[in-house]
Amino acid sequence: MRKVLCVEPVIFIYIFASSLRSPLVQQFIYRRLWEGEYNTTFVSDSNASYCEQNKSSPTYIKEKEVQEKASVFNMQLDLTGAVPSLIVAFVIVANGDRQGRKRSLVLPSMGALIADICFTVISYFSLSLSILFAVAFITGLFGSIATFLGGGFAFIADVCHDEKQKTTRIAVVDLIFGVVSGLAGLSSGYFLRGIGFTWTFVTASLLHVINIIYIIFFLEDTVGISELQHEAPVSCKELLRETFSGVYMLFKTAPYKKRILIIVLLFTFMTYLFTMVGGSSLFTLYELDEPLCWNEVYIGYGAAAFTSVSLTSFLGVYLLSKCLKDIYIVFIGIFSYIGGMVMAAFAKTTLLMFLVRVPSLLCFMPIPVLRSMLSKVVLTSEQGAVFACIACLEVVTGTISLSVFNILYAATVAWFSGFSFLLSAGLCVIPLAVLCWLLCTSWNGEDLALLVPEEVSSIESIDS
Repeated sequence: MRKVLCVEPVIFIYIFASSLRSPLVQQFIYRRLWEGEYNTTFVSDSNASYCEQNKSSPTYIKEKEVQEKASVFNMQLDLTGAVPSLIVAFVIVANGDRQGRKRSLVLPSMGALIADICFTVISYFSLSLSILFAVAFITGLFGSIATFLGGGFAFIADVCHDEKQKTTRIAVVDLIFGVVSGLAGLSSGYFLRGIGFTWTFVTASLLHVINIIYIIFFLEDTVGISELQHEAPVSCKELLRETFSGVYMLFKTAPYKKRILIIVLLFTFMTYLFTMVGGSSLFTLYELDEPLCWNEVYIGYGAAAFTSVSLTSFLGVYLLSKCLKDIYIVFIGIFSYIGGMVMAAFAKTTLLMFLVRVPSLLCFMPIPVLRSMLSKVVLTSEQGAVFACIACLEVVTGTISLSVFNILYAATVAWFSGFSFLLSAGLCVIPLAVLCWLLCTSWNGEDLALLVPEEVSSIESIDS
């Protein structure tokens, strides 16, 4: 059977299935907590979810309590699956240089399949929400979306031999991520209204089954089969030693300036991801609350609005990379995100909430550009190590960010629900300051310092 090196269909299906489930899980938890609080069926009509507008009403107070409980529950759920997925992401992605990339693609797909099956059972039989913690831990053992994306980006780095096109190619994957997640978010509302939670989870499960079949039987690995067959079997202890030594040597043997550059880029990536994940994760709860009171269809429209943001961010990377250095593209993207979050903090009407996406049109640009920067400054044999670092940072940063922002939202929703958005915008000062420091150092006049090295060998030649 002839196999292909096209990983984009795998990313497409995985992201669509995961994004179809993600808003449903939040709404599922919210509705179950709402029904437990009111001891009645959740009310929804064709225009908006039911929510009390009178702040002095006991119903209004109860609704705020449900908001707080849902926020804290989501935070606890994220923490439960974070630790196992962190370990898996680091080990699997880092060993991809020697054992291939397919493991980092198929394991998270299997974990997502198990999660969707469990959600189907919980929804159909109305089981306790506490079971979700066991589900989160078990699926974390198969890796997370960070493991999947880490393997996917490393796969693309392997097949993309032209360094000048690497930024664009990685941006294409982020475009797929944004567009597909937006389409899935839009579809989720209609799926929920048309067939309910149970059958929507079944649909996501079937998509993951298709994906697993494609990965196993049709996708060619970037590490040759002959190379894998000649690898001597190693014990788990030796495997872990090789994994950590590979990442350790990435920093240990690198020249001073290269090492500092990698650390600075990883820190910038981590801080921006912290603010963006934390702020954007609260949109669903914010939209369910008054005065917006959105229902599942409107929430789907809101999620789909990010499709345009992903497209414009990709176009921004593609066009701006022709005339600007990568670091300036990151600056533009961060300022775009700040504008959107400030506007979201004061969005009290449906129209204004949709218009939040206008200043945010370029907010996704820093993520693929920073990934590309890191990929450019390491050797071909170090791609797995650097993407393992990125994957681990995504898990750790994403989990901490979700926990912090969900706690903050629960604590501030009663007096100002937009506070978390303002905080998210304010924290962007950190990555901006780091990038400004980088520009103000003595590296400012070097190609390396401007983050557009033509060849990896030129980086290796820099004298520490």
